[in-house]
Amino acid sequence: SENVDGTTAEAVAAKCKGEPGSLVTVKVRHLLDEPGKTDYIDKSFDISRAIVQSNKVQQYTFKTDKGEKVGLIRVPTFSQSTESQVRTALDELRKSDAFLLDIRGNAGGYMPAGVDVAKLFLPPRTRIISEIDKTGRTTISINDGIGSVVDKPLYLLVDGQTASASEILTAALQDNHRATVLGAQTFGKGRIQNVQELRFGTGVAVTKAKYITPGGRDIQGAGIQPDFFCSPETTPESCLSR
Repeated sequence: SENVDGTTAEAVAAKCKGEPGSLVTVKVRHLLDEPGKTDYIDKSFDISRAIVQSNKVQQYTFKTDKGEKVGLIRVPTFSQSTESQVRTALDELRKSDAFLLDIRGNAGGYMPAGVDVAKLFLPPRTRIISEIDKTGRTTISINDGIGSVVDKPLYLLVDGQTASASEILTAALQDNHRATVLGAQTFGKGRIQNVQELRFGTGVAVTKAKYITPGGRDIQGAGIQPDFFCSPETTPESCLSR
C-alpha cells in the first residue's frame, strides 16, 4: 500500500489507473468528529477498474450572418483524453472557416490537458504558462510539438466559471495573439494547492506554486478579461455574430 496524504487529486487518480476489470483497494481515513478525541477510523473499498467516458467533447457547425462556417467545439472539462478529442474534432471540422472553443463552465480538471490543447493552436517553442514555486524556481511550459494543427481564425468563449486549466488555455491563446476571447471575466484561479487534513473534518489549502501567463499576468483573483463582452446567457452563435 502507499500513503498519498498531501498529494494532488491528479496524482491520486493516476495511481488508481490500471487494466479494465482489475481491482484497486482504496483505504480512506476519517477523523472522528468528536471534540477532545483524535481517533481515526479506516474504511477500505475494493473498486473494479473500467473505461469511463465522461464529459466528452462535443462539436457542431453553424453559419454566421456573413455566411462563414464556424466549427464549434464544446469542452466541458479537461481530462487525459481531452487533447485527443479536440484534435479529432478539429479534423472532422476542418472545412470550417473558423473555430470556436466553448469553455464556459469549465472549472479545469487535469491541468496538463489545458497545456496540450493550447499546443494544437500555437507555433513551436511558444510559451504557454510559467509555474513559480515558493522558492522562486520557475518551470516554463512551451509548445514542444510540431506546432499548430490549424491556422484558421480562432475564438474562445468564457464566463465566470471558466477556471484553472481553462484559464491557462485562454491566457496562452490571448497573450500570444492567437485567439479572440469572447464572453465574461473568468474565475481567477492561478494557484497550485494541496489540501492538508486537520482535526474534526477540517482542512487547509496550502499553496505550492503560482501560474504566470506568457504576458506576465498573475490571474489569481483577477481572472481574464475577454476581448469582447458577451452575456453568459447568450448563445455561441449570437456571441460570434456580434
